[in-house]
Amino acid sequence: MQFKAKDLSELPAMADAFIEAAGADRIFAFNGAMGAGKTTLISEICRRLGAEEDELVSPTFSIVNEYTAADGTPIYHFDFYRIDDMRDALDLGLEEYFESGGWCFMEWPEKVAPLLPEETVEVTIEELPDSSRLLSL
Repeated sequence: MQFKAKDLSELPAMADAFIEAAGADRIFAFNGAMGAGKTTLISEICRRLGAEEDELVSPTFSIVNEYTAADGTPIYHFDFYRIDDMRDALDLGLEEYFESGGWCFMEWPEKVAPLLPEETVEVTIEELPDSSRLLSL
């Protein structure tokens, strides 16, 4: 499944389409180059799910940010960019997050690839030559 956004004004619609396409899936590995828009899209998805945080940002230094969806479901936003050893992810309790039933959105998932559950949905976000973004699930 693919979605295209010409600019940031189309981001809410892309986030809504993503949530609809997600169905019952809850674990997502976001792949894309630095600056492709992974954090921006995940933040918008969290907003559309009803997270009421003042500022939804990448958890680059904390590794995980936790939010709550409007229906009470936990939302976990991971950024594994700074992970150099998978033991750090295990020490974080990564498996418990995956088993929680909450939404799990991961940036730089390749850093912890052997730890990802089988049901992880691969998501790719790509910046096109016209600066639009293509999201593929």
